[in-house]
Amino acid sequence: MNNHKYSKSIYFAFGITIFLWASAFPVIKIALNDFKAEHLSALRLLIAAILLCILGIIKKIPLPQIKDIPFILLLGFCGFTVYHTALSIGEYYVSAGIASLIVSTTPIFSALLATYFLKERFSKLAWLGSLVAFLGVALISLGNGDKLNVFIVGIILVLLASFGESVYFAFQKKYLNKYGFIPLTIYTIIAGALFMFIFLPGSFNELQTANMTSILSVIYLGAFPTVIPYIALAYTIQKVGVADATISLYLTPAVSLVLAYFMLGEVPTLVAIIGGIITLIGVTITSANAEESVDLK
Repeated sequence: MNNHKYSKSIYFAFGITIFLWASAFPVIKIALNDFKAEHLSALRLLIAAILLCILGIIKKIPLPQIKDIPFILLLGFCGFTVYHTALSIGEYYVSAGIASLIVSTTPIFSALLATYFLKERFSKLAWLGSLVAFLGVALISLGNGDKLNVFIVGIILVLLASFGESVYFAFQKKYLNKYGFIPLTIYTIIAGALFMFIFLPGSFNELQTANMTSILSVIYLGAFPTVIPYIALAYTIQKVGVADATISLYLTPAVSLVLAYFMLGEVPTLVAIIGGIITLIGVTITSANAEESVDLK
């Protein structure tokens, strides 16, 4: 991050974004005690969609153009339906802290997609960073000991979640320029929620038997990590630019590991922690070089 003097409001926006996204990983684990992953994701997106509909009405945000709806549906499906469902299922098999480390590979998938489909440059150093990151993920998998087969299933699912989110980030630029960050977020979260309607009957059935802690966890996930960080991130991007706003998000896995320890008593193995550090180093190398390549254009 550049040596600028930021206002207290910007630091607050940084902090709230990192904390809320980091908190989602252990809170998902808590909610899974009473909800199936797909039912949890359906309720989470429904709550977020309702809140964002209200925000859209208050802000008088217009509807998207009809010709853009198919692609908005695709973005919503990849960035929210696939991401939230695959992540929640993945957390059956891996710890909350480890899931947050694996999700940090999203910028790499985004850069690779931009390279192949949007013809953006991907330097040799960025390729090296990608290799380092995935070696870190491999080391994370070895840090689980005797449940390796089950653990790898969880890693694959969380990587699928990361890939789904990366599709959202890589292909949103045209619509981001056209509609703006907050309107596009509203459109795509509502789109993601539409694909989950099939699971709502099961979600409502589980609501009737779930304990209050799990219910509050679902409400928290829908109202806070799914909505507020996007608005806070939009504010910081507007004030300090994309590079400075997003580099702070590399703190998210570290905060998530701490929260998972206090909330769930999760203690990752030393090998897994080393793998996580290697992953973050690789992601940082790749992202920094991807940003540099874009700046050179």
